[in-house]
Amino acid sequence: MKRKKQRRNSHINESWLLPYSDMLTLLVALFIVLFAMSEIDVQKYKELSQVFKNEFSGGQSIFENKESPVNKPNEMPIDIEKDKDKDKEKENDKENQELAKLQAMQQKINNYITKNKLSEKLATKLTDEGLLVTILNDVSFDSASAEINKKGEKIAREVSEFLYSDPPHQIVVSGHTDDRPIHNEKYASNWELSVIRAVNFMRLLLQNEDLDPERFSAKGFGEHHPIAPNTSEENRAKNRRVEVLILPNYEIQTKGSNNNK
Repeated sequence: MKRKKQRRNSHINESWLLPYSDMLTLLVALFIVLFAMSEIDVQKYKELSQVFKNEFSGGQSIFENKESPVNKPNEMPIDIEKDKDKDKEKENDKENQELAKLQAMQQKINNYITKNKLSEKLATKLTDEGLLVTILNDVSFDSASAEINKKGEKIAREVSEFLYSDPPHQIVVSGHTDDRPIHNEKYASNWELSVIRAVNFMRLLLQNEDLDPERFSAKGFGEHHPIAPNTSEENRAKNRRVEVLILPNYEIQTKGSNNNK
C-alpha cells in the first residue's frame, strides 16, 4: 500500500501548461494585431506601442489616465461656440467690406451728380436693401413716351460706368409712373409704359461691355409704388422715375439712410 501512494505522489503536476499556452496565444495575437496596425496606420501603431511601454515600465495604465483621449462632453459645446464666433466674425467682416464698397460706389455717383448739377434730377440712397439710384423721368423721357431722350442717353451711359464692380452685383432696373391714366396706341396702361421704360434704360446701361447682362433684370410698377402723394404736379414729377437698385452680395446693415437729393 505504501508503494502505491509513492507512485501517485511522484506524478508531475502539468496544470501550469494551460495558462502558459493561453499567454503564448495572446502574445501571438498581440503581435499579429501590431503588425497589421503598422501596415495600416503608423500613427496608431506608435500610440499603441507607447501604451504598452507605459504598462510594462510600471507607468499609469490606460484606465488610470486621468485625461481621456476622447474630448470631454463638456468641451464640445465650447468648441462649437468658438467655431460659431469665428464664423460670425468672418460674416461681419464680409458685411462690412460689402457696405464699404457700396458706400464708395455711392460717393462716386454723388460726385458725378454734384459736378453736373443734377441734384434735382438724380438721387442716391443706401439702405439695407442696397444702393438705389433714382433718375426722374423728366430728364430722360418725354411725356407718355418710353423712348429715352438725348439727355437721358448721356446719363444712362455715364451711370453705367459706376455700376461695374469686382465681384459684380445683381442690378434691378424698375420703371414708375404717376397716377394719371394713359391709354394710347402703344400703351394700354401705366404698367406697360413703366416696363418698357425700364427695359429701354437697362439696354442703354448694357451698352457698357464691362457689365454682365445675366446680372440685370427689369421691372415695371406703374403708379403703384409712389414716393410722394399724387396730389400736386411737383409730386407727380417725383413719382415718374426710373430706379437702378444695386443689390449687395452680402447682407448689410446701414445706420439710417444716406441720401443725395
